[in-house]
Amino acid sequence: MLFPSTIAGSLPKPEWLAEPNVLWAPWKSKGEELARAKRDATILALKLQEDSGIDILTEGEQSRQHFVHGFLERVEGIDFAHKVEMGIRKDRYKAMVPQVVAPLSLKGRVHGDEARIARTHTTRAVKFTLPGPMTIIDTIADNYYGDRVKMAFAFAELLNQEAKALHDDGIDMIQFDEPAFNVYMDEVRDWGIKALERAAEGLTCPTAVHICYGYGIKANTDWKETLGGEWRQYEETFPVIDASTIQQVAVECRNSKVPIELLGLLKNKIVQAGVIDVASDEIETAEDVCKTIEDVMKVVPKENIIATTNCGMAPMRREVAEAKLMALGTGAKLARQRFA
Repeated sequence: MLFPSTIAGSLPKPEWLAEPNVLWAPWKSKGEELARAKRDATILALKLQEDSGIDILTEGEQSRQHFVHGFLERVEGIDFAHKVEMGIRKDRYKAMVPQVVAPLSLKGRVHGDEARIARTHTTRAVKFTLPGPMTIIDTIADNYYGDRVKMAFAFAELLNQEAKALHDDGIDMIQFDEPAFNVYMDEVRDWGIKALERAAEGLTCPTAVHICYGYGIKANTDWKETLGGEWRQYEETFPVIDASTIQQVAVECRNSKVPIELLGLLKNKIVQAGVIDVASDEIETAEDVCKTIEDVMKVVPKENIIATTNCGMAPMRREVAEAKLMALGTGAKLARQRFA
């Protein structure tokens, strides 16, 4: 199939599960009631994607309060009780984060329940997202290792364990989210890509890395205003990623200031092209989606293009996200008809 569609990962949570329209939203229930609510929200996320014509589904990250900390909650050696304030993404914004205080190990399965629910309730391909090692260490304080690289590789080991288990659960693709990759370009080259490859080592399913300029929240949109008329950070990271063992790269294209020709640096990769802008409530049309795909086709072979969203939709209003999902599905279908 040309232009299969997927989403970056997250969808907004229903208001009966968590506070709507915000990141780090508190849960509305606890215990067994919360577990049931998460299950129901996951099944709803799958249904919404199916109804929109999405081909490669995710569980919408409905069981995670945050895309990084949802993983960290199941890791031994992390102190959540004594959070400290830390600058995130080179001090783009501040957050209260847990601390690493002892050697890291998994407490057990991290996302096994969500993976099994997703696999049970759809016959379509399922992609599962995990935070990448570099982004994790940029979202947690170190009070044990004393070395960013050493801590990143410790997390990479744990990610690899969970990624292999997810594949055993029947997950068809593993995607690692690395928004930190366009902030610390030198470190990506020096060790970041190696840590990512360690996280994906031994996987026999397709692997992807999602790099982006972040959610459509004010801290990120303000930062983008400082980047000038062209965003060329990927000029440094794309060649490094292209030489890696990771098979797919997810990157924003719709309303992006990333020069489209930079995608030509990913000669050996499948490109998950972001055709839906998550930083705007304006609903794309099928024609908008088709036009973005056509632009990407100028530098990426059409058989190497997957249509996706620019980033996660967790902070969006549900009705906006659902309309954008529908535009994604119908737009990819239109592109298949037009460019087959």
